[in-house]
Amino acid sequence: MEIFSIDNIASTADKWTDKTILIVEDVESNYQFLAATLRRSGAKLVWARQGEDAIEMIKNGQNFDLVLMDVQLAGMDGYEVTSNIKLLRPELPIIAQTAYAMVGEKEKSHLAGCDEYLAKPIRPSLLIQTISKYL
Repeated sequence: MEIFSIDNIASTADKWTDKTILIVEDVESNYQFLAATLRRSGAKLVWARQGEDAIEMIKNGQNFDLVLMDVQLAGMDGYEVTSNIKLLRPELPIIAQTAYAMVGEKEKSHLAGCDEYLAKPIRPSLLIQTISKYL
């Protein structure tokens, strides 16, 4: 079976209408960027401004197909949130995103349970390619 990677925004048009993506992001402009990038895909987007809210949504049985996780969150950081989510739903793909592209961050994200890691500023095509591996 051949796997086709979606690698640009135009090719996502209505491809993910049956998918729900949880975006954990405390900065509204960053959320707006992600939402604009994913708009054409048709995916349902759910926004959690705090990690604790994301954990509660999953505990309460909300079904998500993928999580975009900001690492720098007020309160509980994205790594801790990821670890908690993976305890509840180990199969749920989580993509870390951070402006702190320092040495060791990628490894730290994988140790916390993240499946992928993207450094900000995120190129829309790279975001789409990364998400398409999991949806």
